[in-house]
Amino acid sequence: MGKLTFLKLSEKILFEEKKPLTSVEIWELAKLKGYAKEIGTQGKKPWHTISAQINANIRDKQNSIFIKIKSKPVKFFLNSLASSNEISKIEKVELNKIDKPKEFPYTERDLHPFLAYYANIYLKVFTKTIFHEKSARKKFSQWIHPDIVGACFSIDEWQEEVLAFSKEIGAPIIKIYSFELKRELNFQNLRESFFQAVSNSSWANKGYLVAAEIDPDEEFQFELKRLSTSFGIGIIKIDINEPDSSQIIYSSKYKTELDWENMNKLSEENPDFKYFLKRIKTDLNSNEIRKELYDKVYENADELVKIIKEL
Repeated sequence: MGKLTFLKLSEKILFEEKKPLTSVEIWELAKLKGYAKEIGTQGKKPWHTISAQINANIRDKQNSIFIKIKSKPVKFFLNSLASSNEISKIEKVELNKIDKPKEFPYTERDLHPFLAYYANIYLKVFTKTIFHEKSARKKFSQWIHPDIVGACFSIDEWQEEVLAFSKEIGAPIIKIYSFELKRELNFQNLRESFFQAVSNSSWANKGYLVAAEIDPDEEFQFELKRLSTSFGIGIIKIDINEPDSSQIIYSSKYKTELDWENMNKLSEENPDFKYFLKRIKTDLNSNEIRKELYDKVYENADELVKIIKEL
């Protein structure tokens, strides 16, 4: 007998039980009926995988066989077994949720100083904001340019002789970062935001998706971790109330090689990125980082909090 996928397993259990079930109930019944043995990889919490995969299927497929019942805890059911009244209520809830996006008192760009602060103080990265509106082809800029780029130098840490030697043998003495910044991350914008970050950071040593608010929902966190692990994009949560409490939730996977072709394309498209590359070259040649020529880094967190409060 062929191995079951988590989605096929869920469909089988829901069809047999003919009633809405939580992801935990689906898994417990699968064990009771002996179907769990047909799953190739279970992991430590297979019910989380069931929940995440059903949610993704509902979100990504217009004619998904699954529906989500708004209850506590959330339950899942099969579209074909649900009454028309149940389906109409579910669709209405989902439409209302989409039609009323959360309002924020700040813009994404208002968060740039917070990221510049965190990156510099805690990652030793000097950042440079990339203004998309300066790009030659603005229509495609959101899938080409990151919001912020950064460089982590070894100039301040290595002895002069070590720096000179590393240059002679062509060893890398900097790490290049790419940051995609959002006000919030949730199930509605996760995939678009994530793959935007993947596209915009493919050229860099490290890529991060950054947000001030990240959905704490367990299912969402499972999917966020899965995407981060699969594609190597790190996740940073910015704390606008206590900037020093900002943190890396998932680390970025380090890529040893830079994508020179994409860097060249970025340089042709955007003057800010071209300046960033020139700035790095000048600093490396002089063995001195001109900190004032990168994004401003506020001296303390209180100044940053004041920015948001005054908006």
